[in-house]
Amino acid sequence: MITTGGGTGTENGTERSEGSPDAVVNLYQELRRRGVSSLGEVGAQLRLSPEEYERCRCELTDLGLIVPTNPAQHSARAELREGEGGRQQDGDTVAVIDPEIALLRLLHREREQLREHLDEADRAYGTLETLAGAFLRAGSLTRSDADVELLSDYRRIQQVLEDITDVIQHSLASMHPTSLVREVAERVLSRDRRQIENGVRVRAMYSERVVSVPEVAELLRRRVETGVEVRITPAVPMTMIIADAQFAMVPVDPAEPMAGAVLARGPALVRSYIALYEHCWHTASPYGDGTTPEQGGDGLSEQQRAALTMLASGMKDEKIARGLGVSLRTVSRMLSELMQEMGATSRFEAGVRAHRLGWVD
Repeated sequence: MITTGGGTGTENGTERSEGSPDAVVNLYQELRRRGVSSLGEVGAQLRLSPEEYERCRCELTDLGLIVPTNPAQHSARAELREGEGGRQQDGDTVAVIDPEIALLRLLHREREQLREHLDEADRAYGTLETLAGAFLRAGSLTRSDADVELLSDYRRIQQVLEDITDVIQHSLASMHPTSLVREVAERVLSRDRRQIENGVRVRAMYSERVVSVPEVAELLRRRVETGVEVRITPAVPMTMIIADAQFAMVPVDPAEPMAGAVLARGPALVRSYIALYEHCWHTASPYGDGTTPEQGGDGLSEQQRAALTMLASGMKDEKIARGLGVSLRTVSRMLSELMQEMGATSRFEAGVRAHRLGWVD
């Protein structure tokens, strides 16, 4: 008699196994005892419901423990082990496969599938490598190679930064004359963590006056905790990002940060940017060494302080431009940079923060 964990009755000397978690095992054991037999007949003897019968059949077939066969061609299990060429379905007649053989066949199928996946991956890699060419391939640019790309779309600039981040192997250096907007901070910290974990040396320089903005000070603190080398300098000439001495990104117009960026590729172009960066780096002070300027208007020019004062009093850009004797475009750029440094999202908020920071009387 076949014993099952969930039997609730007997019929013809066989305990009922409907709904039993051991139904698959019981069915396999009975089939193994018979060798070659009718799967339906054994399922009926074990009183399997149609759903349970189908589940057991699928599981045993997927595991390779049973195969459809013609009983006239396989009178003994030993013949079945010698090959699979004679298999053909004859009703629901099946032959039982030893677990060891089924396991070996399963491993063979898995190896074949893995080999196919690896072949597909190799083909995809080869295609992408061919399409990439010299673009963003570390070390592929020779000393004489040089390439320049103008980037005018903000989304394209961010995508290029992400692409460069993925291929950096040694170093990343950046300088920032203005503070980063708050919604970009988490993106910067995420990049920092990925690069530091990959053994990349990450350096960043900021202008002294932006450190008085609480949001910027908090960002710099978190970057230093992550492992970034941060330095502060009285003046930063422009926004600049240099990666592995192979790529440099600078603004199209340093006076107009939103005008776009230039991506330079190749040591022949990047060397000059590296020299400028290293000069600024060695004249800057490490952040957190007591060199951080006090809260207030340190680093503001008289023109910037006057523009903030007029902004805080409620003047429009046109009147500020006339009062300073400069163009409306210059005023718009100046106020935009100052608002970014303070982390202000509106002119009113910029005026309030300027008062709080002591930048205006």
